[in-house]
Amino acid sequence: MSDESYIQSLFSDRIGGSQFGKDTKIYKFEKIKRAKRAALDANPGKELFDLGVGEPDEMADPGVVKTLQLEAEKPENRGYTDNGIDEFKVAACKYMDNIFGVQGLDPAKHVNHLIGSKPGLAMTPAVFINPGDVILMTVPGYPVMGTHAQYLGGEVVNLPLTEANGFLPDLKSVDSGTLDRTKILYLNYPNNPTGANATREFYEEVIQIAKKHKITVMQDAAYAALTYDGKSESFLSIPGAMDVGVEFHSLSKAYNMTGWRMAFVVGNELIVKGIASVKDNIDSGQFAGIQKAGIYALEHPEITDKTVAKYKRRLGLLVEALNSVGFSAKMPGGSFFLYVGAPKGIKGGRKFENGEEFSQYLITEMLISTVPWDDVGHYVRFSATFAAKGEEEEKRIIGEIKNRLSKVEFEF
Repeated sequence: MSDESYIQSLFSDRIGGSQFGKDTKIYKFEKIKRAKRAALDANPGKELFDLGVGEPDEMADPGVVKTLQLEAEKPENRGYTDNGIDEFKVAACKYMDNIFGVQGLDPAKHVNHLIGSKPGLAMTPAVFINPGDVILMTVPGYPVMGTHAQYLGGEVVNLPLTEANGFLPDLKSVDSGTLDRTKILYLNYPNNPTGANATREFYEEVIQIAKKHKITVMQDAAYAALTYDGKSESFLSIPGAMDVGVEFHSLSKAYNMTGWRMAFVVGNELIVKGIASVKDNIDSGQFAGIQKAGIYALEHPEITDKTVAKYKRRLGLLVEALNSVGFSAKMPGGSFFLYVGAPKGIKGGRKFENGEEFSQYLITEMLISTVPWDDVGHYVRFSATFAAKGEEEEKRIIGEIKNRLSKVEFEF
């Protein structure tokens, strides 16, 4: 037996066991990458517009960058930070009060930094999930917490997000037996990919159900500061929320800091303590210089205001362009995504069985890249984070997208 073959036999069942790496299925993001490469090869010199990107197109603010430069030179910042420097926790609590009106947070009890919110979501099931425990996950959505719950022997129960219900999960549809086995309810508002915001009434219902069935609530607030109705809302601002849950806040989207890996979890003291305990056995803390750059960001929300204005402008142009050729696009409540129903086909021509087929058509025939979502109905996600320098280039790009889409008549 070769070294390779015996290692192949040792992989855990949770990642595929002896079949790990042998799956020939091509996942949608790999399909998109391949289609983009093929489209560019087949159309040399033609511009491809990438509206599938899920991260900001700009650098972090110069003040944030300068803070890191200065702090990186200080010897006192060189060491491990473990569960974070106190100054960052203080800044996070002030930010929650300033932006979301969440008052009474204690930096020593209610907040802990994370090396990006994704690791925080990944490690949280280890705090609560035993084999057979249930986690409720909204779909379509970001699957990381559910994946790790399954790694631990937990059961994922998916809650579909439908347009008819405002892209909010129907919690009343979950039977009481399942709710009694549920340890975690995962939410994500503003939502990726739908762009929907949650209502206060929905959050109040969540808190009531969580208390009744002894469930913890994990609200992924990565897009919380990117809202377009003039107001950003936190789950924690709802009375009773602190009794049942936490929020995960990220600097990635609101401050153009995706690669910096800076986030925090805030809310219920015991949940934060549990996450901090698991985290302490996983990492040794983010570099203090980055945490201090994060403090600068949190203290300058006007940075986010400029970003919100840019995305609002782009999304408005995209809505107009898409609707002019027959789509039913609506301005999202938050995030930087448009989530629109895929057409059934082209009048008198080819048909699209799902969002993926339509997305592939857009790349191949029109050099417009999007992300398909076929979990609950057939949709595609357009992102406002495409690369463009200034308003005139934004108008040019969206004008060209509109022009390409108008070359055919879609059937909905």
